[in-house]
Amino acid sequence: MSKPKLIVFDLDYTLWPFWVDTHVDPPLPQGQSWRGSGCTGAQGFRLAVASRTGEVRGANQLLKLFNLDQYFSLKEIYPGSKVTHFRKLQTDSGVQFSEMMFFDDEHRNIVDVSRLGVHCVLIPDGITEKSARQELLTFSQRPPVT
Repeated sequence: MSKPKLIVFDLDYTLWPFWVDTHVDPPLPQGQSWRGSGCTGAQGFRLAVASRTGEVRGANQLLKLFNLDQYFSLKEIYPGSKVTHFRKLQTDSGVQFSEMMFFDDEHRNIVDVSRLGVHCVLIPDGITEKSARQELLTFSQRPPVT
């Protein structure tokens, strides 16, 4: 059973149900906990973040505030193309695009990144544990990439 060597998540409307640059006003409250994403159940997987938000500081604060930061070994959070994010992730991780999985709520990002050979999953309503498990199963049943 094959599994992805790197699972990458978008942030806004994927890990949390809002845009950090328009729906969140600093200062951010301390002591919050996060129960929404289900990504903490992905034990044994290497996780990363790729976000085009212009609110880089706020996104990083929310990852810490929701106690999610500890799960992501790589973070590409800055405006620009998701393709740029993924090329940097590939360089930094050494993982081939065909061995990556990506969750995002925006169709345009899915189209762009899938052209690299990444297994992309459109999740317009955000990530859930159920959708993550289903996509891991789908990934494991793919024919080998040659």
